[in-house]
Amino acid sequence: MKKPVLFIALAGLVVAALWLLAGQDIDLQSLRNRLAAIGTVQQDRPLLVAGLFLVTYVAVVALSLPIAVWLTLAGGALFGFWTGLLIVSFASAMGATLAFLASRYLLRDWVRARLGARAAGIEAGLSRDGAFYLFSLRLMPVVPFFAVNLLMGLTRVPAWTFYWVSQLGMLAGTAVYVNAGTQLAGLDSLSGIVSPPLLASFALLAVFPWIARAGLGLWRRRRVYAGWTRPKRFDRNLVVIGAGSAGLVSAYIAAATKARVTLVEAGAMGGDCLNYGCVPSKALIRSATLAHQMRHAGRYGLTDTPPAIPFRSVMDRIHRIIADIAPHDSVERYTKLGVEVLQGHARLIDPWTVEITDAAGARQRLTTRAVIIATGARPFMPPLPGLDLVDPLTSDTLWTRLQGQDHVPPRLVVLGGGPIGCELAQAFARLGSTVTQIEMAPRLMMREDADAAALVTAAMQADGVSVLTGHRAMACGVDQGGKWIEVDHDEGSRRIAFDQIIVAVGRSARLQGFGLEELGIASDRTIDVNDYLETRFPNILAAGDVAGPFQFTHTASHQAWFASVNALFGTFRKFKADYRVIPWATFTAPELARVGLSEAEARDRGIAVEVTRYDLAGLDRAITDGAAHDFVKVLTKPGTDRILGATIVGDHAGDLIAEFVLAMKHGLGLNKILGTIHIYPTWAEANKAVAGTWRRAHVNPRLLAIVQRFHDWRRG
Repeated sequence: MKKPVLFIALAGLVVAALWLLAGQDIDLQSLRNRLAAIGTVQQDRPLLVAGLFLVTYVAVVALSLPIAVWLTLAGGALFGFWTGLLIVSFASAMGATLAFLASRYLLRDWVRARLGARAAGIEAGLSRDGAFYLFSLRLMPVVPFFAVNLLMGLTRVPAWTFYWVSQLGMLAGTAVYVNAGTQLAGLDSLSGIVSPPLLASFALLAVFPWIARAGLGLWRRRRVYAGWTRPKRFDRNLVVIGAGSAGLVSAYIAAATKARVTLVEAGAMGGDCLNYGCVPSKALIRSATLAHQMRHAGRYGLTDTPPAIPFRSVMDRIHRIIADIAPHDSVERYTKLGVEVLQGHARLIDPWTVEITDAAGARQRLTTRAVIIATGARPFMPPLPGLDLVDPLTSDTLWTRLQGQDHVPPRLVVLGGGPIGCELAQAFARLGSTVTQIEMAPRLMMREDADAAALVTAAMQADGVSVLTGHRAMACGVDQGGKWIEVDHDEGSRRIAFDQIIVAVGRSARLQGFGLEELGIASDRTIDVNDYLETRFPNILAAGDVAGPFQFTHTASHQAWFASVNALFGTFRKFKADYRVIPWATFTAPELARVGLSEAEARDRGIAVEVTRYDLAGLDRAITDGAAHDFVKVLTKPGTDRILGATIVGDHAGDLIAEFVLAMKHGLGLNKILGTIHIYPTWAEANKAVAGTWRRAHVNPRLLAIVQRFHDWRRG
């Protein structure tokens, strides 16, 4: 039977039962009269009466009819306390479980669709604490039992867990009412059954599991800190190690909440993003883009003009931009915000003590209630024979190493086909380098869908990048002809000569030298943290690249909020880091941005999706800008407009993805995007266009046929 039909049938049954009950007098005297009649039958057939009573009770609870209390009283009156308690306890738990299962089957998918992305967080919490919540609710008579049955059915709490927790949790309340039923003859009203002191006792009993859990947590914390002497007083509320994105945001939040916070940085303020990553690379890309546009000015009705590229000036501009942004992350600014900033190397001495060594070797120790480790990551150098002989560049070192050079490297090898490698390879090719990009995987940008990566690869090749996928780097060296790298391929090995090589095969967390090993804080590729970003010591947390699982500046800032709030206020309440909706972008030309699932991920995980694609060739603004290619692709749950993922390849993709991030974060579907006014002509209309494409694919043909006949009739 289909769900709507079954739902209507059950609803009709409940309405009919309520209609029948409405015509009955339900009070203590009428209950006594009915029990007197049943008592005559019970004397002759006790098992039959007991069986019918159990089945009736199960049905009443399963249908959520408002007479369970009366039946409980009847159970005590008919069978006595112990037998009545046994029958009613099992019947109520079985009926509640049936209601729970019906709610799960009929309503859960609909509710999940309405909640959207929020459902995952709710379900994660209930999967961990659902039994505690349920037990507490069962012990509080003020919460309607039928409501608990229906609401818990919407969660992922296992049916067996629901059953036994319900039976255990309802036992005390059931016993009270069954006992009252044994005294039915002398009972004047229901108000005499449950007194205020008894309600208070139930409430205290409901809180007990949480008190026990808190006590267990306290005991575990004491075990973790065994062998360490906790200071009686603390110099700081928080010490943050590392002044990159995660560290700066953590320190800012602490200062904003009037905590006494110290930020320690051994290098330059602003971390990797400002000094070596996002900022300089985007400045380089902008110069490279302008050079590309000059070469192809004919596309815009102008004259193609080969650009003169004074590379020294390009690099000087990059360093000016870094200097212009640096005040945003400077010591002076954060000092004014209330943060104490210390330049030096920080090391954990014990769970509450940080030792800072400055450039002159002077040391000081600070005690602190909490520590946030935000030491970031560095480029990973593969164990490639001879790599040290060719003096490799990385995404960190190239900005200073190439500064002052008049020309771009004539022959450049980029080792690595991820986002960093692709951005740098294309930018240097546009600035005039002969670039060879080497990637051992079958294609570039393996994290992205093949169709999206293929467009980026084709654009890079059109810019002159020689892309060698499926090639494994074997060794590097120097001979009379200069520097070379040997690569192995299915067709054999060969040597590629170069003037400079950029190694961009990934980044590894900075883990050594901060005292983690001495404190027994687990780390492999990143520091081992729990859902609250805590290490094995709850007062020592980590955020950003050093904590993983993402290496994005915006994710580091996002984590910093959770880390700082948990560090400062975790005694009262903790927040789990939320990774449900994490976007990212690669700033090649075209840009590639994504949030949520890709087609490949959905296929690998066995998740059913519907794919809607809109080609930007149909977007008016893309046509005016000479960029009428690439696409927007959205993955939705089949049959609904709920967004599971989005991929955009094209100009401004990193900006356009924000609308899908917002929609997924707050459970908004494609219909909401379609119903939002977008300015014409803008690139943002691409998002509305893909929503319109989805809507047209979901128009009901029967409804259209009816409307067509209506219009025909209206014309006479």
